[in-house]
Amino acid sequence: MKTSDFYYNLPEELIAQDPLEDRSSSRLLILDKETGKTEHHIFKEIINYLNPGDCLVINDTKVIPARLIGEKIGTGAKIEVLLLKRKEKDVWETLVKPGKKMKVGAQVSFGNGLLIGEVIEVVEEGNRLIKFHYEGIFEEVLDQLGEMPLPPYITHQLQDRNRYNTVYAKNEGSAAAPTAGLHFTSELLDAIQEKGVDIARVTLHVGLGTFRPVKVEDVTEHHMHSEFYQVDEEAAEKINRAKDGAGRVICVGTTSCRTIESAADETGHLKPCSGWTEIFIYPGYKFKMLDCLITNFHLPESTLIMLVSALAGKEHVMAAYEEAVKERYRFFSFGDAMFIK
Repeated sequence: MKTSDFYYNLPEELIAQDPLEDRSSSRLLILDKETGKTEHHIFKEIINYLNPGDCLVINDTKVIPARLIGEKIGTGAKIEVLLLKRKEKDVWETLVKPGKKMKVGAQVSFGNGLLIGEVIEVVEEGNRLIKFHYEGIFEEVLDQLGEMPLPPYITHQLQDRNRYNTVYAKNEGSAAAPTAGLHFTSELLDAIQEKGVDIARVTLHVGLGTFRPVKVEDVTEHHMHSEFYQVDEEAAEKINRAKDGAGRVICVGTTSCRTIESAADETGHLKPCSGWTEIFIYPGYKFKMLDCLITNFHLPESTLIMLVSALAGKEHVMAAYEEAVKERYRFFSFGDAMFIK
């Protein structure tokens, strides 16, 4: 299986640069994974495709303002630091640009010294471990100085940082949003629950590896980045109930999917657990928990388009993407959605 098998041509003007005023007014492409048949709707109409007894699985991670712009102490050179993973209380694994300027011992100042970072180690792929020095509470300092780490294909300034988080975001720790969830409003979620659909909250902290291109031609040689996930007792119970009953397990986004597929045992059941996952889902994978998926449109040749192809078949997915391009859907983080049923 080749990476190039998952390429499609996307006109640049179809990459959504700004979120819609009403989250639930995005377009929704319905894809039948068995037949490849498609329908076109508005996202809020997703409720018509959810049934009593189904379980909707959402990822309640919260994106932190993880992008910091500072100056190298001693030279004044502009340095950009992206927080990736917290390793200890004040030590983070980071992506630094330009990295060559920031060797072990180098220091960078943010906010005229409100926050000082010192490189203490260079690790895998050139990432830096940085120890931060500050007064007060780190999260409050970060909230004051940091920016939302928007993906590189979004060039517009985000006016309201809350729009790069879901309405149910709770557990801080992501460097990127679980974007399929951005379409839901509180009102829509309430209406879905009133219909008799269970909503299970899981957590997976999304890393920037989600945007990392697949650089090998043989898909099976790609190594996935690791991300922290957590499934509590209440979520496991709700998901197992749908699985054991007549309902379906419907994940909101590839991150929720990767969480429950990582946490599932061989019998297709969940137990409360947490850990790090490097699961890579591509065609040929047998799903243990997932029945249906609500997702955005993904980058060509990405691990995410491979995941949706594992669920609905590469031919069906690539045909649906071509149709979405033809119908002028909006793509990627702030774009439109697809429901694979």
